[in-house]
Amino acid sequence: MTAECKLNENARKVLESRYLKKNTEGEIIESPDEMFRRVARNIAEANLKYDEDPSDDEENFYKIMKNLDFLPNSPTLMNADNELQQLSACFVLPVEDSMDGIFDSVKNTALIQKSGGGTGFNFSRLRPKNDLVKTTGGIASGPISFMKIFDAATNTIKQGGKRRGANMGILRVDHPDIMDFITAKEAEENLNNFNISIAVTDKFMEAVKKNQEYKLINPRNNEITGTLPACKVFDKIVEMAHKNGEPGIIFIDEINRHNPTPGIGEIESTNPCGEQPLLPYEACNLGSINLSHMTKTNEVDQIIIDYDKLAYTVKTATRFLDNVIDMNNYPLIKIKKIVEGNRKIGLGVMGWSDLLIKLGISYASEEAVNLARKVMAFIRKTSYEQSREIAERRGSFPNIAESIHQKPMRNATTTTIAPTGSISIIAGCSSGIEPLFAISYKRHVLDDTMIEVHPIFEKLAKKHKFYSRELMKTIAENSSIQDIEIIPDAIKKLFVTAHDIEPMWHIKMQAAFQKEVDNAVSKTVNFHHHASIEDVRTVYTMAYELNCKGVTIYRDGSRSEQVLSTGFKNKDSIPPSKKGKRPRPKVTYGTTEKTIIGCGKLYIIINSDKQGVCELFTTTGKGGGCHAQSEAISRLVSLALRSGVPLHEIIEQLRGIRCEAAMVKKDVNNLSCPDAIGRALENFINNTKNGKDIYQKLKPQFTEKNSTDSETEDTNCPECGARIEHEGGCAVCRNCGWSKCG
Repeated sequence: MTAECKLNENARKVLESRYLKKNTEGEIIESPDEMFRRVARNIAEANLKYDEDPSDDEENFYKIMKNLDFLPNSPTLMNADNELQQLSACFVLPVEDSMDGIFDSVKNTALIQKSGGGTGFNFSRLRPKNDLVKTTGGIASGPISFMKIFDAATNTIKQGGKRRGANMGILRVDHPDIMDFITAKEAEENLNNFNISIAVTDKFMEAVKKNQEYKLINPRNNEITGTLPACKVFDKIVEMAHKNGEPGIIFIDEINRHNPTPGIGEIESTNPCGEQPLLPYEACNLGSINLSHMTKTNEVDQIIIDYDKLAYTVKTATRFLDNVIDMNNYPLIKIKKIVEGNRKIGLGVMGWSDLLIKLGISYASEEAVNLARKVMAFIRKTSYEQSREIAERRGSFPNIAESIHQKPMRNATTTTIAPTGSISIIAGCSSGIEPLFAISYKRHVLDDTMIEVHPIFEKLAKKHKFYSRELMKTIAENSSIQDIEIIPDAIKKLFVTAHDIEPMWHIKMQAAFQKEVDNAVSKTVNFHHHASIEDVRTVYTMAYELNCKGVTIYRDGSRSEQVLSTGFKNKDSIPPSKKGKRPRPKVTYGTTEKTIIGCGKLYIIINSDKQGVCELFTTTGKGGGCHAQSEAISRLVSLALRSGVPLHEIIEQLRGIRCEAAMVKKDVNNLSCPDAIGRALENFINNTKNGKDIYQKLKPQFTEKNSTDSETEDTNCPECGARIEHEGGCAVCRNCGWSKCG
């Protein structure tokens, strides 16, 4: 059976949109099967460097990808045997405390993001704002001002035509500008291309526990500049995370306790989703095993984990990722040097929730947590065995003398739990180690809406005779099944979604995997809209106590569309929809403008919702006029707005159109009815930030009238308008495959 036969419709759509080769006319020129063969052949070629035959590995690499048992990170699928040949997902760059150092990092960021990689930075080396600058006699502007330069640079770069840049910005909790950093994204128009996290120390957490003050240190001279109450700072971190999901936290001392190469230097940052702590200039190559495929039926007809198949997949994937290091075209010489010196790889998992369902184990249970530890321990042990076997043939990683490893090892690290937004869609499985985000989805195809149901749930629904299209539609609209009486309790217990699960179980699951992972774990703790600030505080504290390396939370509806619609927050602020128009909102707010055209008075009504302008109506005065024409234009403009056509393009098409009636009359404000509409739209967006400030001004009334909507409010995909899922420290659209993290 070929790979194409195993792909569901969404997987095909994502591959065609983002991964498959295209010619200069944009026409697809390879099949999914050919893509897997292309990648397998390219990565196996690394064997030739060591005088090893690539043919067996090529077949094995092809097999695990074709069967969707394992997939590498997106850049490898996209770029292997393509012109870029840049195969890494994530990089960390240093930011030195000098103008040359800062702008060298900006330049290097552009090179990396152009090639398809995400970037992480620690801005803690930069002197605080108002500090002395000896060379000019002036004062420093501080880390946040320079972060805005990186943010602006990212905003102009579209990675290889396929991925938009993503950044992680980190500041140590003992930096003098820490309070400004914590609130840096309070205004949602700020730093939209950054995730931000606080590098929290053990000393700080101890000070929080004891309600003490802690010291702030100027990185320029390591002098103490003052103190802050630790509880006050922690309270502000929690408050902001509750408000809009950021900042996250990384536990920097816990990360460095597990630094595999302490002789090379301290780890100071991570990649954009936090799962990969890296030294300056390091990159990592990631891939994930589809655990939902690692099962078999035993002699008594029970589904169990197939550890033999899992071992084969782990060993093959470890060889694959090690080969990626040799086949990679690194954007900077410094990156090539340290990556080849440490040879870190990050083998992770996806389909964890699907595996639990197959095994009949509830996600929110000690049984699931214990199994997580057992499965990940097996994966790490097996990958270590394979890494040592490779080292016997090819040699250990060059920096092993500076590492914690006492035996030969090919790779300084072998395991990472990364977000798997796009590749889990291709594999047709649940994302990473997350619970299901939904059991039934609405999928938009042109003007039609189709319902896509989790295949095991659909099978059980039919077996237990409670299946109906109406029920599946209801589930798609409400996500959870826990309050639906017709569904048996045993099935409800298995099919829990991210919001059905108490936050502590999210953290317990993360901690269980972290115990057996070399690098870190990317996971989102999902909260209901009504979760309290204290709930967030409990999760952050629990993550520290359970030895997690970081924690990310998202409270449903706490972040508006602006943050995730990166790159569409200007004239193009309505996200471009490739799959038809979004539905008309239930409630809109707007303005009415009276203007004069050649036929008389024209009233132009422009309405907005929380995404911006969404519709336009016109009416004519008593003098008559081209009512049919103005109504037709209004309908087409409304359709274009909700279909994602950028506003500035609509305006450009309408402005300047002339009609005879306007040309022969005096005191006419506009050249024609279309010109009047174009001018009105232009005035509206210039005066109202595309209508969004109208929504903000009237938001209390909006929320009061639509209280049920506010609790499930979520951001929309900037490409297709469907609902976005927050998981794995990232955001992903199951409808079209868009991911904030690429």
